[in-house]
Amino acid sequence: MEIIQQLINGISLGSIYALIALGYTMVYGIIKLINFAHGDVFMLGAFFGFYAITIFNMNFFLALIVSMAATALLGVLIERIAYKRLRNATRIAALITAIGVSLLIEYGFIYIRGAQPEAYPDVFGRQSISFLGATIDMKAILILSVSVVLMLLLQFIVHKTKTGKAMRAVSHDAEAAKLMGINVDNTISATFAIGSALAGAAGVVFGLYYTKIDPLMGVIPGLKAFVAAVLGGIGIIPGAMVGGLILGVVETFVSAVGFSLWRDAAAFVILILILIFRPSGIFGKNTREKV
Repeated sequence: MEIIQQLINGISLGSIYALIALGYTMVYGIIKLINFAHGDVFMLGAFFGFYAITIFNMNFFLALIVSMAATALLGVLIERIAYKRLRNATRIAALITAIGVSLLIEYGFIYIRGAQPEAYPDVFGRQSISFLGATIDMKAILILSVSVVLMLLLQFIVHKTKTGKAMRAVSHDAEAAKLMGINVDNTISATFAIGSALAGAAGVVFGLYYTKIDPLMGVIPGLKAFVAAVLGGIGIIPGAMVGGLILGVVETFVSAVGFSLWRDAAAFVILILILIFRPSGIFGKNTREKV
């Protein structure tokens, strides 16, 4: 019973990491950039959802849509203002810029509203169901359901739509895609928009699950989602999903066996092990690069 309960909790937590990790892996797959500001987009998504519920009295699902739309627009603005000019720059320049954008979002937001945390409204109350003798919180089921629907929607967009085909073409060879008439700039912006929207959704469900949000809440989940993306194989969408779920389950079981203080360390132990024994990730393949 305890194992089933912890497994459901771990998968729910892992699905949040997976939603954030998808943004990392999509952006890396397109322009080979680790967007360290992505965790802060996740944080803003949580606050967008919070204000939509508390100020505008929206229900959870409408607040989720509003948060996704707002973070999608934010992702496009970040790409156009901060990253577009650096496409042909060195990777270290783009990486430093990403860290700078992250700090700007965090402390700019603190300057605007202050650093005090907020209690997320409990829109569903304390409801639970019994499954094989285990008591499972309905919030965990809701988070898992929302995450699965969004992941399936992403798979549909990537594999069945014109935008998704353009994204895959640019990821494979941007110059060849441009010669074939694909608007590379718009495709990259669409990638940032979709990845940021998923991070915004993750922020809303994270706030619902943990009930407390603050302007620095995106740092640790953002780093863990990056670990999940590396674990699955950075640049590979199914890998980000699987990596997030594995990370969530491992963290939950580490806490369940009495090592709750080590749950954050578990993610980085996994990162060290994956970099030592399989740097390409679970789904990644070693490829040769021309120099």
